[in-house]
Amino acid sequence: MLFRIVPALLLLTSASAQDAARLDKIVEPYVTDHKFMGSILVARGDQILLSKGYGSANLEWDVPNTPSTRFRLGSVTKQFTAASILLLAERGKLKIEDPVKAHMPDAPAAWDKITIFHLLTHTSGIPNFTSFPEYPKMEPFAATPAEVAAHFRDKPLDFQPGEKWSYSNSGYLLLGYLIEKITGGTYETFVRENIFAPLGMKDTGLDSNSAVMAHRAAGYTPSPKGIVNAGFIHMSIRHAAGAMYSTTEDLLKWEQGLFGGRILTATSLARMTTPFKSNYAFGVGVETKDGHKVIQHGGGIEGFNTQLAYWPEDRLTVVVLANLNGSAPGEIAGKLAAAVHSR
Repeated sequence: MLFRIVPALLLLTSASAQDAARLDKIVEPYVTDHKFMGSILVARGDQILLSKGYGSANLEWDVPNTPSTRFRLGSVTKQFTAASILLLAERGKLKIEDPVKAHMPDAPAAWDKITIFHLLTHTSGIPNFTSFPEYPKMEPFAATPAEVAAHFRDKPLDFQPGEKWSYSNSGYLLLGYLIEKITGGTYETFVRENIFAPLGMKDTGLDSNSAVMAHRAAGYTPSPKGIVNAGFIHMSIRHAAGAMYSTTEDLLKWEQGLFGGRILTATSLARMTTPFKSNYAFGVGVETKDGHKVIQHGGGIEGFNTQLAYWPEDRLTVVVLANLNGSAPGEIAGKLAAAVHSR
């Protein structure tokens, strides 16, 4: 049997079995219909309401998903990149209003009016390289941020900076490149030393195609013939736009640390979570749904879809990490939150 529900391996609080069962019942149909396998965590403040693995981390070996399984995050990575930029701003290494050219003197003339703020908010006008016709041919090969940027740096802008909103992985790849130029180190080193280590996130990092990594889930995708192994992507291509892996447990530490004031100042956090256009702030979407403010972002990459959401009014965190492509994580996260709010 491909999909099986795995008992929770982590119970950090005395949340009632009744609450856990009620939330678990929301997930079960997605598992039964072969639309979801992965790990889910729901917490209100420090109280964990549900922490559970579903289905297999590896179908071929029938290895179950657990709360400590590591999943590729896709674009959930972007909020870590945004927080890193804000940390550098706090330390006087850059200003959010700086033109990109202030830190990249060789940037093309078309980028003269593009600022770091535009990159953070997807309003730069730089075209999204993952939408290029040639992108599938780029995916399998290792590349530095500069090499990836070479594919879009000379293309015309889609619109003038600040004029519109258009999701662009190119902008966040450039932010990672800026972090490396300004710090003189790698993006991976910066996030590890300034975010992961201080928060005790020992199961989070930049994914590697070559490293042997314990508890890493294999990625799958649906097909007309059933579930198949996802296509190959060299993780260096996504870099600061989507190359991280993590667990549900570590992402709870991130939400608690970020919104608990352990990473950014209150001023920086407010700026990170203030939307500019299309309900998008810095690496996160911010909107009000059913009367509740939510700060969230989804992710998608070969074999994985993810959703990380936080409701600040009641400190509700919902993490849904899937190693099967599809829309289930976003749908499940919304339903779980609604169930908690209805209590």
